[in-house]
Amino acid sequence: MLTLYSTEGCHLCEMALDLVKQTGLAEQTHVVDIAFDDVLFSRYGVTIPVLKFQESELNWPFDLNQLTHWLDKNGITYRS
Repeated sequence: MLTLYSTEGCHLCEMALDLVKQTGLAEQTHVVDIAFDDVLFSRYGVTIPVLKFQESELNWPFDLNQLTHWLDKNGITYRS
């Protein structure tokens, strides 16, 4: 399962989610709104969107090519 750290009204987060949708992994991605968690807000408040899988993070900005490379590196199967 992927985690997308995000917040409401973040257009960059929407762009990141659109890229995830292009890989076919949207249903396996848990979107977490950092606004409701002080620890997450402190950690990701200025860096969202951030994709996380286990201990690996992909920070914005990233494009589809960078996303698929990160998925490959983490052994995550996706639709190409």
